[in-house]
Amino acid sequence: MPGPASAVSPSARRDARLLAYSHLTVDFYQGAIAALVPFLVLERGYTYAAAAGIVLASSLSSSIVQPVFGAVDDRWRLRWLIPVSIFIAGAGIAGVAISESFPLTALVASASGMGVAAFHPVGAGRAREISGENHVVMSWFSLGGNIGFAIAPLVVAGTVGVLGLGASPLLMIPALTGIIAIALIRRPRSPSPVRSARTAGMGRDDWRGFTRLSVAIMCRSIVFVGIGSFIVLFMHQYRGVPEGLAAASLFVFYLGGAFGTVIGGHLARRWPRVAILRWAYLTAVPVIAGMLIIPGPLAWVCIGLASIVLYVPFSLHVTLGQDLLPRHMGTASGVTLGLAVSIGGLASPVIGALADRIGLESALLPLAALPALAVCVLLGMRDPRADG
Repeated sequence: MPGPASAVSPSARRDARLLAYSHLTVDFYQGAIAALVPFLVLERGYTYAAAAGIVLASSLSSSIVQPVFGAVDDRWRLRWLIPVSIFIAGAGIAGVAISESFPLTALVASASGMGVAAFHPVGAGRAREISGENHVVMSWFSLGGNIGFAIAPLVVAGTVGVLGLGASPLLMIPALTGIIAIALIRRPRSPSPVRSARTAGMGRDDWRGFTRLSVAIMCRSIVFVGIGSFIVLFMHQYRGVPEGLAAASLFVFYLGGAFGTVIGGHLARRWPRVAILRWAYLTAVPVIAGMLIIPGPLAWVCIGLASIVLYVPFSLHVTLGQDLLPRHMGTASGVTLGLAVSIGGLASPVIGALADRIGLESALLPLAALPALAVCVLLGMRDPRADG
């Protein structure tokens, strides 16, 4: 059993909320790039493939270089990179308005993705410094990102949807507010206990355990991205839900993630994180299967529950990865938030191709087995903090 959560001062809680808000603004741009796709098709005449290529340019540049930024942060504490990365993420999306050619649009989208990539490892490390061993406070960081991603389509619809792509520079406003939030965070007067322990040579990197954790994260990523990509079509085509109402299923799916993140932080106060991961993934198996098999209103309940249980482990992945690699926390943050998560994006076209051959319902059903695989991978693995 882990010890009691460390006390966090009111000023540290304030700083954690400000950092969570900055995370909201950064992940807002991850959601915004996908939300801009219909406008690129309608206003600029892009094909669906070309518009998808813009999204792919952003996501690939983000996921591939994120572990690199994490490795660099392991050598040098790059706190200055946090506001710079927010600015780049926002400027890239705002640049869509002035980038008439496809190559230039892809370039600014890639720049935005690199801004997102630069933020996450450094931001996660800073969140750990502020929160210490308090999982609930650390979960605020992840929650901020979840909210930012979820509200992006609404904000894009209210700006670009009303005023056209020429209004894209207005999307820079969240970035500016995020930079202000960072400026209001106090500078630490002394090295954090987490960093100090690492530089003092305390703790050994458990690469084997970290690899197992990464496999579990990849399983979760494929399930989450797969469901998020096709749930609207599934509800419309296989459950007979009107198209407008079917779109609400995606909102329900994302909304549940906010609750799951907070629940995971509270659970980690009482039980080892690895045990929580195993139970969450085990619970996900029947919930996901029910979502795809059970007709009627219960399908909506299963959608919300599936999101919750898939997001309970989210912030715990980050802190567990950092504890497994105490000498390379930046690398751990980059992988848990970036490279491993991107596997879902790469697997999504495979799911789509399979759906074209055997039907969407049959293509999605195997996703229910992946959380079970994650449970098997985590069997016998112990929480480093529980051993301490």
